[in-house]
Amino acid sequence: MKIAVGSDERTNLTDFVVEELKNQGHELELYGPLRGEDIQWTDVAHKVSERVKEGSSDQGILFCWTGTGVSIAANKVPGIRAALCTDAQTAEGARKWNDANVLAMSLRATSQIVAKEILEAWFKSSPEEEEKINIDKVQEIERKYSR
Repeated sequence: MKIAVGSDERTNLTDFVVEELKNQGHELELYGPLRGEDIQWTDVAHKVSERVKEGSSDQGILFCWTGTGVSIAANKVPGIRAALCTDAQTAEGARKWNDANVLAMSLRATSQIVAKEILEAWFKSSPEEEEKINIDKVQEIERKYSR
C-alpha cells in the first residue's frame, strides 16, 4: 500500500512509525521535516490529504503536537475522512464505521507501543458494508457545503 506520511516535526515517534510502515512493506511518501521540509502543520496536512484525494496515495498518516490541528486541516480537503486516534480501538472503529483514509496521531500523547497497536488496528480493519449508508451521508454533507 502507498502511504503519504507527514508531520510538522520529526521525532522518535515519527521515525518509529516510518520504520514500522517500511517493515510492513508499505511504500511511503514523506512530507514535512520527515523529508527535510520546514513547513507548518496546516501545510503538511494539506499536502498529505491532496495525495490521498487524488489517489496518488492509498492512505495518509499525519502527526502534530496534539494531532487535532492536522486532523482539522486534513478534513477540509473534500473526500478526506481524517481520524485522530489515541488507541487501537478508535483506529479500528474509524476504519470500520467511518472509512477513514487519513490517520492522525498526537506527537505529545502517543507512545511507540500505542502507535504500533494503532497501526495494526488501522491496517487490519476495513469499512463495513452496513456502514456505507452513513459514509455516503457524510459525503452528501460535504457536497452540500462545498457548492
